[in-house]
Amino acid sequence: MSFADLALASGLSVSYLNEIEKGKKYPKEDKLQALAAVLDVSYSELTSLTLQKNLAPVTELLESNFLNDLPLDVFGIELSKVVEIIANAPARVGAFISTLLEISRNYALREENFYFGALRSYLELHNNYFEDLEDGAVAFCTQYALPVERPLNPETLRRLLESEYGYTVVEGGLDDYPELHNLRSVFVPSRKTLLLNSQLNSTQRTFQFGKELAFNYLKINERAVTSSLLRGRSFEEVLNHARATYFSDALLLPLAPFVSDVGQFLQNEKWEGQAFLSLMNRYAATPEMFYHRLTNILPRFFGLEKIFFLRFLHDPIADRYEIDRELHLSHRHRPHGNGLSEHYCRRWVSVSLLGDLKQMQAEGKSVDTMVRAQISRYIGGEDAYFCITIARSGYPQPNRNVSVTIGIRMDEALRKKVRFLRDPAIQSRAVNTTCERCALSDCAERAAPPLVVEKRAQFQRIQNRLLELDGKAPVE
Repeated sequence: MSFADLALASGLSVSYLNEIEKGKKYPKEDKLQALAAVLDVSYSELTSLTLQKNLAPVTELLESNFLNDLPLDVFGIELSKVVEIIANAPARVGAFISTLLEISRNYALREENFYFGALRSYLELHNNYFEDLEDGAVAFCTQYALPVERPLNPETLRRLLESEYGYTVVEGGLDDYPELHNLRSVFVPSRKTLLLNSQLNSTQRTFQFGKELAFNYLKINERAVTSSLLRGRSFEEVLNHARATYFSDALLLPLAPFVSDVGQFLQNEKWEGQAFLSLMNRYAATPEMFYHRLTNILPRFFGLEKIFFLRFLHDPIADRYEIDRELHLSHRHRPHGNGLSEHYCRRWVSVSLLGDLKQMQAEGKSVDTMVRAQISRYIGGEDAYFCITIARSGYPQPNRNVSVTIGIRMDEALRKKVRFLRDPAIQSRAVNTTCERCALSDCAERAAPPLVVEKRAQFQRIQNRLLELDGKAPVE
């Protein structure tokens, strides 16, 4: 029935019926009785809180707090619009929700997987640059007369935590709790106490102090108490953690001098890995801090917008590689995480440098940090990236290695901004996403057979045979 037909039969206005459907008004008993009579259903069917069996996924969604937890406002989406979509076609939406739930079960996805995914999308939407946090870091330095020179002394930030915000900082405060040894710090709100891991170096201590100052200076209340997010309880908590991290990086690698230093480095005639590490060490930054800051400034100040960032963890004993952090700016780039237990291409500089680090460790050589640049050209396409990888040991346990990679898509903007890109010393390699999806026949680094390629080929042979039986030409 149209609104006009229903209005005529029930005696209710079209506008009133429209507001009922959108959830803006709830009809009184006499109006419900009139609607039930016209629709030929019982009064209880219109007022029951129980949906039909085929709408069970919708029931599950509406009874959970999931819709309220979604960061819809961050992306400019109104919750009422989502509910309206569900109301307009509940059976179809129910089937769609059921499909999503099934996928999440199959891949063991939890709420926090969504929150972290939403955070990545939020960062990508803003090119990972936030003016308010940059301005806040500058204002903080001015207000507390922090020295212009970097690196900052961790004791300077510690004293601010204690004097301005009433913190008690306990060095080695986690040493008595074996289950917390992998954490860098824990904040105890009831005592306003920050417990530190005794294994932290000066840079790590400074960064943790910077994050705690961010939570207080930015007046962030909903926050995690651990140095890294063990499990995101809400999107707000995940977003606030990212904002505090950004603020701390902006304190330790201030915008103006960092942009100037990076600009000078990009004008070098030749690629020099040691010069790249020297730039990082000038700010006493960890590779993660350094790369995070690069993703902040390269799009904004150098016009290099097509960027990806990957962090790999490597277990040298099991020889297992895992991506635990990922960011794509401008669009989804070819190097990306894979949740299907496939083997990442060993030709990626992110992976090959970890392999070299493992070999040197096996030979008993002491290695702190390794760096390498590579131009990665993807097989079967035009995608090519200039990648710089730093690999180091001990993340967070001694039996783990880590590499961080920043990749910039090869285009005219990159060629104009990076003078050393033409340096013949930079290795160029043909790569793919995973071994299972790569048809390269003579790859010495292959870690698994090309199962996906073989399945596709088998499917194509079947399709061609069917075409042949129907008197049609096969597909090349």
